[in-house]
Amino acid sequence: MGPTVIYIDVENPGQRIDNWLNRELKAVPRARIYRMLRRGEVRVNGGRVKPTYRLQAGDRVRVPPVRTGRRLPTPTRNEGLGRLLREAVLYEDDGLLILDKPAGLAVHGGSGVSFGLIEALRAARSERFLELGHRLDRETSGCLIVAKSRAALKQLHALQRTREVRKTYELLVAGRWPRQLNAVDLPLHRYLTPGGERRVRVAALGKPARTTFRRVRITASASWLRAWLHTGRTHQIRVHAAASGHPVLGDDKYGTAASAFPSETGGVRRLCLHAARLSFDWESSALSVEAPLPPLFAEAWARLSSH
Repeated sequence: MGPTVIYIDVENPGQRIDNWLNRELKAVPRARIYRMLRRGEVRVNGGRVKPTYRLQAGDRVRVPPVRTGRRLPTPTRNEGLGRLLREAVLYEDDGLLILDKPAGLAVHGGSGVSFGLIEALRAARSERFLELGHRLDRETSGCLIVAKSRAALKQLHALQRTREVRKTYELLVAGRWPRQLNAVDLPLHRYLTPGGERRVRVAALGKPARTTFRRVRITASASWLRAWLHTGRTHQIRVHAAASGHPVLGDDKYGTAASAFPSETGGVRRLCLHAARLSFDWESSALSVEAPLPPLFAEAWARLSSH
C-alpha cells in the first residue's frame, strides 16, 4: 500500500500537524507519530515539517501507510483538492482545459498512488471525455493540458509529434551554471530500481534527448534557469541538469550532496521545477498560456541571494 496524499480544506487550517495526525491516526501510538515527523516520513508540500507546523488551506499532506483506527479521507472526494483544481484552471474552451498542476499531485493513478489529477477531474466535472494531453512529473508544477474530446486529443497529439507545442520551464539548480552551457545533448535510458521505482540515467544506448538552457540569475551557490525541451523523455530536465553537475533543488531522485546545501539554505520543500508557459496554434489562432511562478521560487531565491 502506497502513501496517502490529503489536501487540507477549510476545516483544518491553523491546526498543528502533530495534533491533526493524532486525531486522524487514532490507532497509532503518539510516539510513532512523532517518530514519523522526526524522520520525515510525513511530508507537507513535499518537505519535512516540525510537529509545531500549522496547516494551511491547500497544503498537501503525505502520510505513509500505517495501521489506523479509521480510514483517511478519500483524496478524490476531498473538498480541498476539488477547490484547488477549480482554482487551477488557466484556460478552457470546448476542446481543451489547461491547468496549473500543483506540485506533489500525480497526473494519474498508479506507481504507488491510487488516484491522480485526471481521476480527480473526472470525479469533479460533468464532461464524459477527459484525457491527459501530455505528462508532468508528480513533483513538477505548472501548465498541463487536458483534452475534453477525442478530436481535440487527436489534434493535440499531432501538434506534439511535429514539435509545435512550445513548453518553457523555470528551475532552480545547485551551483553556478556556466553561461556558455546553452544545450545538453545526452541520451537517456529508463530503468526500474530494485524497489520498483522508475528512474532515468544517461546511457550510450538510451534514447536521444536534447534540452536548451538559459541562465537567468545566479548566486554564489545556486542558479535560476529557463529551459526548453526538444524531446520529451521522462525526467529529462532533471537528469540533464544533474548530469551537468547542477541538480535541481529539492530533487529527491537525482539530487546530490552539491544540491543539499543550497536546498537547505533556500528553505526548499519541493522540487524547484515549474512548467511556466505553453504556446501553440489552436483553432486558427495563437494560444499562449502562463502558469504563475510558485511563491516558493521567489522566497527560496531571496534566501539564497542573502547568503
